[in-house]
Amino acid sequence: MKIYDELVWRGLIQDVSDSKVKDLLNDGQVTFYIGTDPTADSMHIGHYSSFLISKRLAKAGHHPILLVGGATGLIGDPKPTAERPMISKEEVEHNFKGLKAQAERIFGFEVVNNYDWTKEINVIDFLRDFGKYFNVNYMLAKDKVKSRLETGITYAEFSYMILQALDFMHLFETRNCELQVAGSDQWGNITSGIELVRKKLDKEVYGMVMPLVTDSNGVKFGKTEGNALWLDKNKTTSYELYQYLINVDDEMVIDYLKIFTFLSREEIEELDKRNKEKPELREAH
Repeated sequence: MKIYDELVWRGLIQDVSDSKVKDLLNDGQVTFYIGTDPTADSMHIGHYSSFLISKRLAKAGHHPILLVGGATGLIGDPKPTAERPMISKEEVEHNFKGLKAQAERIFGFEVVNNYDWTKEINVIDFLRDFGKYFNVNYMLAKDKVKSRLETGITYAEFSYMILQALDFMHLFETRNCELQVAGSDQWGNITSGIELVRKKLDKEVYGMVMPLVTDSNGVKFGKTEGNALWLDKNKTTSYELYQYLINVDDEMVIDYLKIFTFLSREEIEELDKRNKEKPELREAH
């Protein structure tokens, strides 16, 4: 089974920007990036599920770049209901170092910081070189922005998608990065990057998003939601992580095996069969 088809089987693809993504992943070698903002100094299990896609793609011969957003983290990706609290530059730097060390240790991939290529851009250049390519009506139509129009959204948050689009263009120009991979909540930001590259460079790049992994209550894992299972053992102990996974609902365990493990399709389908025949043995767990 080729990698794109395996990702579909595992339930790890919710949407792609173009049907060409399938051919890129199945038949080529593509440089791609996946990112996170340094809102904490550790990844949680939600990040892990997304970053595991990078490992799967790397095993299939593709080239990953892990981006930790030292610049975008200072602004904050708009939340659906309220503005994120601003965090200091010192805290962002501390969190970046923690995430970088953790990502390198767990995944072994190169980690980049978007602060490195945005820190020298002045406001006039930002507006002339990037802002002119974004139609306000286009930005207002994005789900994250639309959800905040009644309660209000700051200009800083509104500009976040431009900064993330800038990342995609920079990595395309400097690393020939043709694909961005992320959770489904980043779809609007990804398509903004695709549009920027198309309008400014007359080139095609692509996006792919996975469904957000949720807990048994259907809530995505995260710091904001208050249900984060951290990968740092000082924040979430190994015992706590084990207890959560061993007690996950029976109807979720097979999905979790597809998302969080490298067990083969045959192994997982066999566990699924045995789980249905003798659920009391909890072999899938």
